[in-house]
Formats: sequence, structure tokens, C-alpha cells
Amino acid sequence: MKIAGKTVDEWTGEHPVIGEIAKAEEVFWENPIYGSVHERETGLSISDVKDAEARLKRFAPYIAKVFPETEAAGGIIESPLKEIPEMKKWLEGESGVEIQGQLMLKCDSHLPISGSVKARGGIYEVLKHAEDLALEHGLLKESDDYSVLAEPRFREFFSKYSITVGSTGNLGLSIGIMSAKMGFRVTVHMSRDAKEWKKNMLREKGVNVVEHPDDYSKAVEEGRRQSEADPNDHFVDDENSKTLFFGYSVAALRLKGQLEEQGIIIGEERPLFVYLPCGVGGGPGGIAFGLKQVFGDHVQCFFAEPTHAPCMLLGLVTGKHDEVSVQEFGLDNKTDADGLAVGRPSGFVGKVMERLLAGSFTVDDDRLYRLLAKMSELEGIRLEPSALAGVPGAVHVAKSGFEAPVHPGMIDRMDRAVHIAWATGGGMVPEDVMESYINKGR
Repeated sequence: MKIAGKTVDEWTGEHPVIGEIAKAEEVFWENPIYGSVHERETGLSISDVKDAEARLKRFAPYIAKVFPETEAAGGIIESPLKEIPEMKKWLEGESGVEIQGQLMLKCDSHLPISGSVKARGGIYEVLKHAEDLALEHGLLKESDDYSVLAEPRFREFFSKYSITVGSTGNLGLSIGIMSAKMGFRVTVHMSRDAKEWKKNMLREKGVNVVEHPDDYSKAVEEGRRQSEADPNDHFVDDENSKTLFFGYSVAALRLKGQLEEQGIIIGEERPLFVYLPCGVGGGPGGIAFGLKQVFGDHVQCFFAEPTHAPCMLLGLVTGKHDEVSVQEFGLDNKTDADGLAVGRPSGFVGKVMERLLAGSFTVDDDRLYRLLAKMSELEGIRLEPSALAGVPGAVHVAKSGFEAPVHPGMIDRMDRAVHIAWATGGGMVPEDVMESYINKGR
């Protein structure tokens, strides 16, 4: 079978790593065309990131009013940044390599409202759509106190409109919870990988959940088809939405502030390495793009994917992005890392990130469960399987002696490096489900 014009063997001849990927083996890939952030014109910029940040600030009074758990933070949806020294020691012992510098966890697993990284992009897209509608109909001005959006007249107005999304789970939660809170009618098309508890939680919030026996791509396709038939419906396109992308990108500005609060200044003498679990690519792509805008060549970003669903990695290695799928390379796209169970990557994100991403690696499900159990035991932090995907990243970098092409000599500064694994979900997992995860990992 030909894949984008070549057989698997032909692709492997050009890129030997593809042979290992096709056997569902764990791999670490350094991007051969990785370059300076200044060499890559994406058509996107830091002003897009700052525009998204300003919009979230406008909505903060409303968020604080309708989600009391955000009141102490003034309606800003943000997660803790924690050092994980015990986990670092365990990783070093298990791998036999020293991880130089600090190892930290960005706990998007515990973001308020929907307990995952999707609370960034998903909630932001719903807010932007609501703002666009309210401004267009003269119900709101940007100078207003946005807490007025909690008034019944706005819920009544938004109830004339609907929002649709296709999801493996967490994006559906964030879109569903936020849309329902504002008064929108909302439908979430869920793929076969979606966990039962996520579907149940959405139904309890009044969300229409449509289940599909197929994978993520089919759920998205069906959601898009349904949305196109209704002029009052807004489709959240996880594969191509710049709005989602910029919602995620705001995380970079927030992270800079959190690092500085801890006395950590990223720059020439202190490099930053960030490891991001990746499904279709919107969340990690948006965050990585933001990080490159904020820290430039002093940050190196890596994506982490399951061995059975490394769609972004295959898109990047072949250079064919959304023209290839994991199934074409003989993989089944089945993984317990439900948020990462995606067979075909976002072409939009792949093309933006193809020179901005330092590399990628894959993780098998058994390792995810072992890491999950150890994170709970050693650090008292409970995550869902997909959220652990980035944790082995620092080990890969230590083993490879990674030397960023844009920063020769970085290896001499690794003792001052900061490694951040981005934990993407877990805060809303029911207790009995979490216990079953931990027991499996043990």
C-alpha cells in the first residue's frame, strides 16, 4: 500500500525511525529541520497571544462569578507549577541516567472548571464566540464589566445558539461545561476512546452526548457535518481552530510569571525544556508556539505520544502532516491515553510547528500506568494516563545529550536547566476510576 506516494519500506529507507514507529516501539526523534524561532514565518505572532490574554482578562469577572472555585484567583483559570524531586530521583534510578537541573510538573491536570489542559483552549473558544455574538448584537461593549454576562437575559440570548464539537474526552468536557453554563445548546460527539465517566459528567451538565463506534476523526467529521446544517451552530474545530490554538498559547505568558515568582529566569544561562502530551496537536501546539514567542531559542519543546497513536510524529517525520495516518503505517490507534488517541494530526499545527519543535517521543501504555502509580505514591499527584506522557522527556534528553542546533554549547549549561512535564488531565477523574488506574500501574 502506498502512503502519500510511498510504501512503509520506502519511508523507512528514508527515515529509519519510521520502521520503529510502525512496530509500536518507543522512540525519541530529534527534529532535523529544527531552527531558530526567527527563521520561521508562521503568519502568527505574539500579538495574537496577547490579544487572547486580554480577552481572558475581560472575562475574568464573569468566570469568578459563575465558577466560585476561581474567585480567589480573580476569575483567572490557572494551574500550579510544582517541583517533583522524588519523581526525578525515581526516573534517574530506573533509567540509570542523571537528569541535570530541575524537574517540574505543570499541573494543568488540576485547572479549575474542567480539570485538564483543554480548559485553556476549549473554554477560551466558547468565551470568544459568546463575546462575538454579544458585541455583534449590541448587548455588550469591550469596556463593560463582563460579569453582566451572568444575568438571565444573556443566558436567554445564548440559548438561541448552539455549539458542537468532536472529542475523545477532555475537549468535550471543557466545551460542554462552559457552553452549558453560558446557556448555549451544546452537542459533543464522542469517539469510542472516550471514558464512560466523561460522557456521564457531560450528560449531568445538560450536554447532548452523541457516541460513535469509530475513532476521533469520525467523531469530528460527524460533528462538522451536523454543524454545517444549522446556521446558528458554531463548530469547534479541534484540527484547525486558530481560536483554540491562541487560547492554549496564553499558558506561556502565565508560565513565565510563575517561573519568575520562583526566582527562575529563563535565558542564555538557564535553558528550558518542555514536554507536552500530543493528540491532534492543538493544545501542545498552541502552548509550544506561545513558549517560543515568549522565550525564543531558550526553550526547547518536545511532543509526547502513545506508541499506538503517534500521528503528529508521523506527520512531522514524513513532512506530510495530515496527509498520513497511523493506521496506514499498520498501527491500531488504540490507547488508554484517551486524549491522545488520534490517528491523523492537525495539518495546521504540524505546519506551524515543523521548525519550532525540537523533537518528539513515544510512550507505551504500560509505562504510562507505571508512571501514574509512581507519581501518586511519590508526589501525591493523581493524573490520568495521557497526562504522564511527557514525564519521560527529561530522561530522553539526558540520554541523547541533546544539543539544540540553535544553541551550540547548551550541553555545558544543562546543570542549570529547567525541565517541565506538562500534566494535561486528571483533576476530575472519579475516585474509583483513579484507584483502578493506580492499581493497574502497581
